[in-house]
Amino acid sequence: MQILILNGPNLNLLGVREPGIYGSSSFDDYLAQLRKQYNDIQIDYFQSNVEGEMIDKMQEVGFSYDGIVLNAGAYTHTSVALHDCIRALKTPVIEVHISNVHAREEFRHHSMISSACKGVICGFGLDSYRLAIEAIQHFEH
Repeated sequence: MQILILNGPNLNLLGVREPGIYGSSSFDDYLAQLRKQYNDIQIDYFQSNVEGEMIDKMQEVGFSYDGIVLNAGAYTHTSVALHDCIRALKTPVIEVHISNVHAREEFRHHSMISSACKGVICGFGLDSYRLAIEAIQHFEH
């Protein structure tokens, strides 16, 4: 099984960016834990602050991988391009958020990508990624 975790803008700053919202762990540390826990799954990781690079990566794996775990960051609320890309893929995409976006600013309450995704997980901290992997494991392939 192959899964891509794709993080969008500013998520490279996890561990230092607003720790009250996003926690104090770096994503690299968490990723090492996930890979150890799911050693039978190839978990690839890509982070970009650039929307087009995110689209390129999804198109690269979106017809062969078993799932994509996508935290599009702020692009969640603005990107029709990500929405259209997700719709074009064969691979199911799970939208994830570390924080509960519905308990935050009003502009974060609407996602441009949710309707294109297989599901949405938010508000469980970094554990949102693990929950998405669990969901992908249970999809019929």
